[in-house]
Amino acid sequence: MHRKSWQRIEEYMLSCMSDSAHDRQHVYRVLNNAIEIAKGEENVNMDVLMVAALLHDVGRADERDDPKADHAITGSDRAYRLLTETSDLSFTDDFAEHVRQCIRTHRFRRNDPPATIEARILFDADKLDVCGAIGIARTLMYSGAHDRPIYTTEADGTIRDGKDDTADSFCREYRFKLEGMYDRFLTKRGAELARDRQDAAVDFYNALLGEVRIGEGRAAFEQLLIET
Repeated sequence: MHRKSWQRIEEYMLSCMSDSAHDRQHVYRVLNNAIEIAKGEENVNMDVLMVAALLHDVGRADERDDPKADHAITGSDRAYRLLTETSDLSFTDDFAEHVRQCIRTHRFRRNDPPATIEARILFDADKLDVCGAIGIARTLMYSGAHDRPIYTTEADGTIRDGKDDTADSFCREYRFKLEGMYDRFLTKRGAELARDRQDAAVDFYNALLGEVRIGEGRAAFEQLLIET
């Protein structure tokens, strides 16, 4: 791919990034993950893969502005228009459509799985950034930006671990999504990289829960209160 074309696409990506948990650094990590995963696969169209990775989150602002929007769908359409309607880019419709389908299927969906090797690599590259220490950090950042607590409690102050929690919290997100992430990879190399990161996430969650549960409940301070 010509450097000028890449720079033009990168410029557009940078103009779309406004979410601290899905920022330009996330995009570059996903891009690097995709390149690493692709080394273990055959017949990968690297231009399609790299462009799809660079543009995979350009629809995030749409989702932020409209909770009913799906950034994978709006982003895939944005990418297609960019590649086909920008005068200084010369990509074919087939190329742009391939990129669009990669972006469209990079989220978890049972009814619309990634169909090509490039789409499967992008799926894994994006999920890898939700694993390990970086996954924990990004989830906490996202939770804070959306006013979600680290954990929730029962009426008596007992701290929930997130497993059966219906209220949003970091612990719920960990048990509901992050904990089971490691069995969902579609490529061999993606799964290997994810397993290398798993212990860091598990150790953090267990350490956090252990710390906050010291003296949990209301008894510790209620016994110091004086009835009037």
